[in-house]
Amino acid sequence: MSIKENLEKILKVIPQNTNLIAVSKTKPIEDILEAYQAGQRVFGENKALELAEKQTLLPKDIHWHFIGHLQTNKVKYIAAFVHLIQSVDSVKLLSVINKEAAKNNRIIDCLLQFYIATEESKFGFDYDEASALLSSKAFLEMKNIRIVGVMGMATYTTNDKLIHQEFAQLKSYFDKLKSTFFSNQDYFKEISMGMSDDYKIAIDEGSTMIRIGSSIFGERNYKSL
Repeated sequence: MSIKENLEKILKVIPQNTNLIAVSKTKPIEDILEAYQAGQRVFGENKALELAEKQTLLPKDIHWHFIGHLQTNKVKYIAAFVHLIQSVDSVKLLSVINKEAAKNNRIIDCLLQFYIATEESKFGFDYDEASALLSSKAFLEMKNIRIVGVMGMATYTTNDKLIHQEFAQLKSYFDKLKSTFFSNQDYFKEISMGMSDDYKIAIDEGSTMIRIGSSIFGERNYKSL
């Protein structure tokens, strides 16, 4: 099936209020353009320099999401244009994003990444750490970032029950943060969870954003640009 057909197949089965992020990391410009020409406007990348290069070569109405582990020294390469940073996993990173956003005279939307999986390789906050961050004086002084929701990755497993539990955990974190810190902020509304293998479970558990790569573009090509 073509990229266009893959996109159409996914869009038919997801709710209208679920946003599809096409994960284009490692994919060539031609593939991204094919998805763009099929109507896709939101793409996810996980390497800052690769994203910065692609942004210069592709249409300017694309909304670029950064979805991978972001090193603080790489924030400057994407701060001028990134639409959403989904993977804020430390206070230090959020502080740097705020600083680079101020340099570009803009406010950058961010998601707090939570550690919900059983795998040690994943990054993210636990609930107490996120609560401490949002309660801190340092956070209240960050005027160039906006926390619009949460993100998490489930364990890579065929155990659907475990995946349901982990996504339900992320939804519960979202609900607690919403009631405690963002009850009057309509912009705090995003729950980014679900990828090619588990997005249907994620939607069942309340996902508002799914991050789909291989089901759109085929298996990943690990060669660099």
